[in-house]
Amino acid sequence: MKGELLDLYSDYLICSFGQATATGLEAVMDGAVSHDQISRALNSKKRTGADYWRIVKPVIRNMQSAAER
Repeated sequence: MKGELLDLYSDYLICSFGQATATGLEAVMDGAVSHDQISRALNSKKRTGADYWRIVKPVIRNMQSAAER
C-alpha cells in the first residue's frame, strides 16, 4: 500500500498547478486517502534526490519519447 500511496502522490505532484500538499491530495481524493497516510508514507524512509530520480525517471523518459514522436 505504501508504494501505491507514493505513486499516487507523485502523480498528484506532476499534475498539480501551484502548491501541492498532502491535504490537497486528500481533498482531490474526496477523503479516500488521508493526509496522515501520505505523510507517514513520505516519512517512512529517508530518500535522496537520486532515489526520487530513480522513481520518476521512467515516467520522464516515457513523456520525452512521446513528445518526440
